[in-house]
Parts: sequence; C-alpha cells; structure tokens
Amino acid sequence: MADKLYVIDGMAYAFRSYYAIKNLRDSKGRPTNAVFGFARMLLKILREHEPSHIVMVFDAPGKTFRDDIFPAYKGTRQETPQDLIDQFPKIDRLVEAFEIPIVRFPGVEADDVMGTLARRAEAAGMETVLVSGDKDILQLVTDKTRVFDPSKGDNGLWIGPDEVKERFGVCPEHVIEVLGLMG
Repeated sequence: MADKLYVIDGMAYAFRSYYAIKNLRDSKGRPTNAVFGFARMLLKILREHEPSHIVMVFDAPGKTFRDDIFPAYKGTRQETPQDLIDQFPKIDRLVEAFEIPIVRFPGVEADDVMGTLARRAEAAGMETVLVSGDKDILQLVTDKTRVFDPSKGDNGLWIGPDEVKERFGVCPEHVIEVLGLMG
C-alpha cells in the first residue's frame, strides 16, 4: 500500500458532532456531545482506513489574516457556543491519546493549513485524503488528493476530480469561483 496522509478537519467535525448530538452530558452535567461524536468519527477512520500517516488540523484561536484584509469576514457567523468551547480541551486530549499530531497556526485557518499539507504531501509523492465535509476543500482535489467525508452514508463519501466536476460542472481548481458566484 502506498503511503497516504490523512488530514482531518478537526474543527469541522467538532462542530458537526456538537450540533448532531444533543444534550449528552457526563455524570457531573458537563457537555460531552462533541467529544463523543468526534471520537466516533476518529475511530471509524482509524479502524476502517488504517492510515499510514495522519494529522489533525484545528483553527487557532483569534483572528486570521483574512480578518485583517476584510474586517467583516465571517461577520454573520454566530458565536461558538460556550459548551462547545468547553469541550475543545477534551477533544485535544482525545487526539493526543491516539498520538495523532495536532496542527494549529495562529492567524491561519484550518482549511489553509490542510491545503498546504496536501500540496506538500503531493510534492513528496504521497497520496492525500482530506477528511472534511466542507465544500470549500473540494478546490484542493487532484489526482493525488481526494476528499473523504465519513459522515455521508454507511461507508462515507469519496470525492475525486470526476465527482467534483459532476457536482459543480467545473474542475476542482474552479470550485472557488463557482462558490463565489453562488454566494
């Protein structure tokens, strides 16, 4: 089997788990829904895919370079719920328990880090699997980089260049223009 780098969009799956599983708490009343859902997703990937290389990517706290360029960037987004914020350290400890490296860069979003890792892995001759349900990530798809969304269907959804073209009518490098036109 060729070396494959699995780059997991940790922030996306923390949020997805938080909103998909409601009112799950430990014996002391602390929220655990995001941690539980995140653990299920991670275990599914590790068991079913056995990646030779894996890294977890999260947004760093604080502003990004895009906020400096456009102050209203993500201005319409709701604040992150406090009971999700309270679960982030537990999610970090979970990832660390599996000895999976965590990558965060201040001032840079997780998507940008994922793209950089994918391109560097390609340059090193590796295949890359971007584990994410974020449609913005589809612009990174190539013959050596695919997207996998484990939360779609029983076996997850694999997206390569053909699937991007089928979905958007354009090659992956033009997805960002289509998304921009869609608003």
